[in-house]
Amino acid sequence: MLNFTKKSLMAASVALAMSCGFATTAQAADKKEVTIGWTAWSDAEFVTKLTKKILEDRMDIKVNLTMADIGIQYLGLQNGDMDFMMMSWLPNTHEDYWGKTRTKADTLGIVYTDAVLGWAVPAYVDEKIQTIEDLKANADMFDGKVQGIDPGAGLMRLSEKAIKDYGLDGFKLQSSSGAAMTAALARAVKREEPIIVTTWKPHWMFGKYEMRMLKDPKAVLGKEEHVDIKARAGFYQEFPDVAAFLSRVYLPIDELQAYMFKASETSYEEAVDEYIKVNGKKVDYWVTGELK
Repeated sequence: MLNFTKKSLMAASVALAMSCGFATTAQAADKKEVTIGWTAWSDAEFVTKLTKKILEDRMDIKVNLTMADIGIQYLGLQNGDMDFMMMSWLPNTHEDYWGKTRTKADTLGIVYTDAVLGWAVPAYVDEKIQTIEDLKANADMFDGKVQGIDPGAGLMRLSEKAIKDYGLDGFKLQSSSGAAMTAALARAVKREEPIIVTTWKPHWMFGKYEMRMLKDPKAVLGKEEHVDIKARAGFYQEFPDVAAFLSRVYLPIDELQAYMFKASETSYEEAVDEYIKVNGKKVDYWVTGELK
């Protein structure tokens, strides 16, 4: 039984807009190529490569992937250098970016809901560390370091704010990348050393390791969010079939997280292939809009 309730209104509105106004702007034969902006985050890599595979195999669309910091992706939408991106965290994490972009871009759909940003520690870390506030008196335990990801990420901006708002004067946020963060986590877990990582759900780390998300009583890092697909202005007029497909793409967060873990154990390409094989009817619906 497929669950499309969270997407039904979005898909219907996109389909209605297309049927009413785009008869003269059907996708032209010479416009069979799209560029997707993405960042090397585990959720972004899975959903972006899944989309690429379906577009190329089922819709005969050539897909170019452009890896860039999230701020550059929003700028790419504004300038028309990118066609769409699939990791717009709203209403809080990317609020500033979207506020500057919204007049030159459109929302095509919601990839998943119930997303959350936070800081986490391995379960073996002293149980007295339950909240971000608890870190204030325990800087020495973590060598005064919070392991971050790429510097342009919204999570990093919010983490800097958390250090200030919680008065964590003994801590410094270390920039790196999503891959470097998980590598640091793997080293720490192997040695059973304390570590704080900036992270988010969904993430495969929660399937591989026993982790504890630290409570954020001041909600500095935000509350649950939805993750949207944003496209440059005019994209859905030029590519109505692709836009309709994107408006129907939706993955429950537990399902997404399970396949992200599979990808971490094998590869994203293998996990994508398995997803398409196991979820054939759902993928058919995404592509055709027909429920069977």
